[in-house]
Amino acid sequence: MSAGPGFVLVDKAGGWTSHDVVAKSRRILGMRRIGHAGTLDPMATGLLVLGIGRATRLLRFVTDLPKEYEATALFGVATDSLDADGEVTARAPMSFEREDVARAMNCFRGEILQTPPMVSAVKVGGKRLHEMARRGEEVERPARRVRVHRLELESYSAGPFPEVRFRVVGGSGLYVRVLADDLAKALGGRAHLTSLRRVGSGGLRVEKAWTIEQLVCLGDEGRLAEAVLEPAAALAHLPSVRVDHDEAVRVSYGQRLPATPGLDGHVRVTMDGRLLAIYRASDDRLVPEVVLA
Repeated sequence: MSAGPGFVLVDKAGGWTSHDVVAKSRRILGMRRIGHAGTLDPMATGLLVLGIGRATRLLRFVTDLPKEYEATALFGVATDSLDADGEVTARAPMSFEREDVARAMNCFRGEILQTPPMVSAVKVGGKRLHEMARRGEEVERPARRVRVHRLELESYSAGPFPEVRFRVVGGSGLYVRVLADDLAKALGGRAHLTSLRRVGSGGLRVEKAWTIEQLVCLGDEGRLAEAVLEPAAALAHLPSVRVDHDEAVRVSYGQRLPATPGLDGHVRVTMDGRLLAIYRASDDRLVPEVVLA
């Protein structure tokens, strides 16, 4: 495709791995250099942000954005993967009310500790946990600090195996399936996710995403450029510094720029709405981190 570097928002279908989406997108877009910001488990659906071409170097500025999920958990039934793709390992009826769930959720907002599941890509001792899990091994996993920005109970269905729908906004590294199981443990049982959909990553929303089938159709019609989000727009959460032509030349050579009062952290450097680089505020200068120009 002839479009420049940018991002493509994909609405991942269930049953696909994130790697599957990248591999398929490479064929559709005719580009090898494609990466993604934040893995989705095969069972999960929803927003997967792809970086194409030189924009893969910008994915780290999207990966760390808070991500929003809609989830449904079945309480009283545990699986080895903590989601519906796993094998059932325990089943015991649970009895609690909607108010009990809402009260328990109060303990899972803000900074919390999570132990990564065995079925995950986390490495322990240089080995990926899911590879050890396939061999029937289970090892100690150090708990990690993650942040839950928002956690809301959306619906509760009573019964011996209650079903709970909730919405969560979490920082990088949060496992929603671990959150559901930990919530069940706080209520005296176990749980697993029956559905999980990522609906947002920062300001990027699944409503603006394309299915793989839609991308195929765009490719057949020679309209793939319509699916590419300009880097400046995809990184709109970062403050912007506009430069003129002479300053743009300095940026293309990776030179420092004078600091702009009030700016902190990473900033977009743009000219005529086009992203030239990402700079970082440092003392009295802006220092280049990624230069696209």
